[in-house]
Amino acid sequence: MPEPVVERVQTGCCVAGGGPAGMVLGYLLARAGVEVVVLEKHADFLRDFRGDTIHPSTLQVLHELGLLDDLLRRPHQEARQLRGVIGGTEVPIADFSHLSTRCRFIAFMPQWDFLDFLADHARRLPAFRLRSRAKVTGLIEEGGRVAGVRAETPGGPLEVRAALTVGADGRHSTVRDRAGLPVRDIGAPIDVLWMRVSRRDTDPDQPMGRFDRGRVFVMIYRGDYWQCAFVIPKNGYDAVRARGLAAFRDEVLGVAPFLGDRVRELASWEDIKLLTVTVARLRRWWRPGLLCIGDAAHAMSPVGGVGINLAIQDAVATANLLAGPLRAGRVTTSDLARVQRRRELPTRLTQALQVLVQDRVINRVIGGGRGPLTPPLPVRLMERFPVLRRIPARVIGVGFRPEHVRVPAAPGGGVA
Repeated sequence: MPEPVVERVQTGCCVAGGGPAGMVLGYLLARAGVEVVVLEKHADFLRDFRGDTIHPSTLQVLHELGLLDDLLRRPHQEARQLRGVIGGTEVPIADFSHLSTRCRFIAFMPQWDFLDFLADHARRLPAFRLRSRAKVTGLIEEGGRVAGVRAETPGGPLEVRAALTVGADGRHSTVRDRAGLPVRDIGAPIDVLWMRVSRRDTDPDQPMGRFDRGRVFVMIYRGDYWQCAFVIPKNGYDAVRARGLAAFRDEVLGVAPFLGDRVRELASWEDIKLLTVTVARLRRWWRPGLLCIGDAAHAMSPVGGVGINLAIQDAVATANLLAGPLRAGRVTTSDLARVQRRRELPTRLTQALQVLVQDRVINRVIGGGRGPLTPPLPVRLMERFPVLRRIPARVIGVGFRPEHVRVPAAPGGGVA
């Protein structure tokens, strides 16, 4: 049989993965005049049970790019503070109103809307190309250097050769695996069950974490329904299913009784999706010609909902540091190491804090125990001294090293 026709593309940077990190990086590099091809294995961005939080640090980046007002014209909800219910007592957790960012709130928007927004603006840049239904299958290596990727598309095999290949393809990264980059598994004692339940006008209108003895339930407001997360012990999904769907509904009602008969909307286990929680990071984020960012470099816990925003901060730092070398046509290993040095500390600090919350708070709550659950001392202090609520607001909303757009737009590279 004749060999299949291979489509070959040459570009400055090939980004594997059209998630938040990949799309932001593609936009920033194309805006700076670097030719970029973003490969997304799916036909569109419409996939449920993904992070929907756009934190103040990300909104600040969009403001610096002149895109913020356009984004906020799209349907979204705003949370200016985070509150929780611990053992039946409602308590404050974070107050974003004192942040020094343009937006002092978390915006809640389905991730597919956010990615569509980024894609709409990126397509206006002459240096940007998005290839959908292009699944990366391997790396092109020449002379000890990654020179691009191989992908499968509906039209046949595709080769994209680039001065730099970026793995932004998530926690199950093909790019990372093909590159043989070792991963350090830090560990997570929990998994999460995701589901949606309809919302009524009498329900709260802010996101809410609910903690009761043996149960943790998080509700994210999405307009006409709640996206909900029920935390379970690690590898505990089979035990939950063995107890039956009716028992699981009762567990949900035990921590969120106002849902009433709406839990019957969970009609089968198909309505409940398992998210296996992983906290891990690469020891080295790069090889010659290749860099991993976002979840491909560091899988985050859902604690704080900061994973997406940390990935976007990676993308901003990558563009700031590598746009110049890419325009010059040569990216060295020293350039790639600079990105890891810039982003590794905030990654380590965030993961350490997530592990602390998982082990000291969430794991103890879902482990059961005797007696009523009461707010811990730090939460009681935040209730008494409002100024303390600024600390978690800063960590969640901005992070340990917020990035700002430093690389200027190339002539003709701005929004058309």
